[in-house]
Amino acid sequence: MASQAIPVLRVADAGHAVAWYERLGFSQEWEHRFGPSLPAFVSMVRDGDARVYLSEHEGDAKPGALLYLKLPSLKVIADEFSTVVIDQPWGEEVHLTDPDGNRVRVGTATA
Repeated sequence: MASQAIPVLRVADAGHAVAWYERLGFSQEWEHRFGPSLPAFVSMVRDGDARVYLSEHEGDAKPGALLYLKLPSLKVIADEFSTVVIDQPWGEEVHLTDPDGNRVRVGTATA
């Protein structure tokens, strides 16, 4: 198995956050709760190996993090979120903010 780094983002409502990340092409892989009314910890996956964890647990992360993704179809993502593609010296990007204030920058994936 290859090494992975999986960012953990703090979210207030996992269901709401899951729906937002699905718009980026992620799918919910699994959800864990220690009990029915306890905070959720959710794994989101895209293209089989890009993952992000969404946590309602207060101690796991702080709101307002920055997540950088390299994804194909940058124009499709910009259209989905009604935003513009920004030309940067290192390539094109889209700047988004998830429902919990986490900043998500999406750059063009290269081969």
